Amino acid sequence: MDKEFIDQLAERAKTGHKHIVFPETDCPEILECAANLLADDIAEVTLVGRQEDIVALAAEHDLDLTGAEYFDNTDEEARRSLVEPITAAGLLSEKAVLRKSKTAVNAAMMLVSAGRADCVAAGRVLTTADVIIAAQSIIGLAPGINVVSSLGVVDAPGFEGPQGRMLAIADCAINVLPDAEALADIAISSADTISSLLGWEPRVAFLSFTTCGSSEDDSVDVIRHGLELARQRRPDIAFDGEFQLDAAINPKTAERKVKRESAVAGKANVLIFPNIHAGNIGVKLIQTFGHADVYGPVLQGFAKPVCDFSRSAPVSEMMGNILMLLVRAE
Repeated sequence: MDKEFIDQLAERAKTGHKHIVFPETDCPEILECAANLLADDIAEVTLVGRQEDIVALAAEHDLDLTGAEYFDNTDEEARRSLVEPITAAGLLSEKAVLRKSKTAVNAAMMLVSAGRADCVAAGRVLTTADVIIAAQSIIGLAPGINVVSSLGVVDAPGFEGPQGRMLAIADCAINVLPDAEALADIAISSADTISSLLGWEPRVAFLSFTTCGSSEDDSVDVIRHGLELARQRRPDIAFDGEFQLDAAINPKTAERKVKRESAVAGKANVLIFPNIHAGNIGVKLIQTFGHADVYGPVLQGFAKPVCDFSRSAPVSEMMGNILMLLVRAE
């Protein structure tokens, strides 16, 4: 990961000094991330589980968790402290709170929903589906959003765009064949994420194999409808398309292919793929042949920030995702 980018994120996260919850406290890599945050005073940390078990595991790996808070989800009294705020929000019944909070990831989501923490980081042990289901059922989705999606931040050597070497791409990890409504949700969530995370003014391009009607297909109609919905719902954001990739990010190509005024063509900084096939292939291509770093994926669309690690992620990559999560929590 690019050290300058990570250092900038760390400084912003430290300034915001938010409160993060980790539910997977039987994982040494998670505890190492928590120890790093505590050592550098970047965030407040809550670890879900029995304190004596967590401290013992940390000691086995020579990790210092001084300053951490603990929430023992095996203790009924601790779980009962979640009942009032969760039931008051109309999310779950008392019985459901007490039952569901026995599971660490649910307890972590409840701590955030109850306002006792700002964000949750999980997924090193749990599957993406586990994390998403818990977050959807307890934290819920952001107002006006009906689809959870993912965003990656690309740092591509040799690329020179509005944000230098960097671009945002979505959705490359969650939605397989999004319909028009889902594409609109993905585009809106991506614009909001990149604005809060990096402070960019988003210029969002809906990608296709066509540019402005150069070819016709039913699949292109879905993209055009998604663009129309996004514009209707968020006229404050610059959305445009449908564009081929080069028309979206290359000013000279855009000048040749896009025969109308556009705030996005040739200068897009957020790219919306039409489906997960294109997104996943695109990520692998830029990583393999362009030697690009891709930070994330960042889960988006929830009412509060939630992070999902890759289960094979090294600690350095996990720390990058955690820092992005903490910045978004500001």
